[in-house]
Amino acid sequence: MRSAKSSKNIALIGFSTTGKSTVAKRVAEYLHWEAIDTDDEIVKLSGRTIPEIFSQDGEDKFRQLERQALEKACLREKLVIATGGGAILRPENVKTLQKTCIIVCLEAKVQTIYQRLRRDALYSSNSVVRPLLSSKNPVTRIKQIKAFRQPYYAIADWTVHTDNLTVEEVSMEVVRGWQYVNRLIVNTEKDKKTDIACMVTMSSRSYPVFVGWGLLPRIGDKMCQAGLSGKAVIISDEIVGSSYGEQTERALRKAGFEVSSFLVPPGEASKNINRAVEIYDFLIRRRMERKDVVVALGGGMVGDLAGFVAATYLRGIPWVQVPTSLVGMVDASIGGKVAVDHPQGKNLVGAFYQPHFVLADVQILSTLPQRDLTSGWAEVIKHGLIMDAEFFKMLENDAEKLINLAPDITAQVIAHSACIKAKIVSEDEKETGKRIILNYGHTAAHGLEAATRYTTFRHGEAVAIGMMVDAKLSQRLGLLSKDIVQRQQALLKRFHLPTNCSGVDLDNVLAAMTLDKKVRNKAIQWVLLEDIGKATVRTDVPIKEVKNVLEEVIKP
Repeated sequence: MRSAKSSKNIALIGFSTTGKSTVAKRVAEYLHWEAIDTDDEIVKLSGRTIPEIFSQDGEDKFRQLERQALEKACLREKLVIATGGGAILRPENVKTLQKTCIIVCLEAKVQTIYQRLRRDALYSSNSVVRPLLSSKNPVTRIKQIKAFRQPYYAIADWTVHTDNLTVEEVSMEVVRGWQYVNRLIVNTEKDKKTDIACMVTMSSRSYPVFVGWGLLPRIGDKMCQAGLSGKAVIISDEIVGSSYGEQTERALRKAGFEVSSFLVPPGEASKNINRAVEIYDFLIRRRMERKDVVVALGGGMVGDLAGFVAATYLRGIPWVQVPTSLVGMVDASIGGKVAVDHPQGKNLVGAFYQPHFVLADVQILSTLPQRDLTSGWAEVIKHGLIMDAEFFKMLENDAEKLINLAPDITAQVIAHSACIKAKIVSEDEKETGKRIILNYGHTAAHGLEAATRYTTFRHGEAVAIGMMVDAKLSQRLGLLSKDIVQRQQALLKRFHLPTNCSGVDLDNVLAAMTLDKKVRNKAIQWVLLEDIGKATVRTDVPIKEVKNVLEEVIKP
């Protein structure tokens, strides 16, 4: 395992036209870092163009200047470095890069490189790339040079094949590689870790999810780094606001924001259109403009409500998610689903509207009421069940440590769970495809919540019961073994989550389920399991089987 200090920079290596310079700038924007191109630095050092250095002093002089530029860059931190194509041929350069950077190789096929070189020659005045086209058979020449360099590219920690990707897509793959490699590093040395657990990459917006211990005092700095300024309205509930509102206001004022707060009563009953109108009135009185910011400080209810207001006030103003519940940190805050409830169903009035970033201070969990904390583990367990069998096994192995909020393992698990959610929503922003698997356990859960007017169950409690409905349905349909159903039930119980309930009118549950957002052509889209880590969607579940399982799990 490499030293943790290798996480402080990203270095891009690869052949000409793989996009190192452009991608470096884009990645730096995502991470709020800086980007440099070593060729540009060489020009600054020498006061001459690259062709002038080669023609007047030769390649050796160029390589000396390249070495100086690279060494100088690698002394810095939070830098994305676009290296020259031949920089990795020098052992001393490789040693410097491996010591100070996560190295990402941008790859492309020979024919792709040739076509890009031709395009550059036609449409660009950049003469640096033209010598590769000057031979009789440029494709053969490119193939020879690339074959020679290929073993050197093996130093990369991550490789991105750029042939069929846009600059945006390549940049996101670089960030994903940085996240993955950096996570391996930070697990070995807590004190060296980055705050960014993952990036959510949407067509409308890409943004980081920060996860760490004691992050809340830094929210003002994070907002400034994200380019936000002006007025900030904190929307919170009365319990969270009384505990963390003053600290948040202080951090924002210190960063130069003009701050005010609006508190709502705690609980799902506050998530309605009437409460949203009260907040609109408050924003209007504060003369909030489109450049100003809404800060959602609270659990899933607050995030949904504040995000809905931000999405609809002035047709959309910036907002930031600061989840204070476990459900919020690993699920509700990630993906931009914002909504208010309707008396006929949960989240029936809403939108998809992405925040500028999510900041999850894990330390806050230590002050949560036990029932709220326990409820949150349902979403974490769900992520393992639908996407990651190894993660589910980790939860089984470390359940007691997590229940007791052991700092290191808790932060690691929350970050990983957030990454699972981010990966799914990044692939499907508006729930037209894969994102629906996140609703495992939620069809019956939403039915339970609506049937009891959102007053009986915490959301995670309802989801835990709903997951038992889905698991048993999966078993009845021959998709899932009895052993897996029992493993799911055992883990839910270890985290003190309910696996059944009583005293609920099943007719009301069924009626609410038919209004669920996942209904298509009057058929419920059931998210079921074929194995741990392998979810599937079915619309052909017989109503008789549904009723049988509901009667088994949800007793009147």
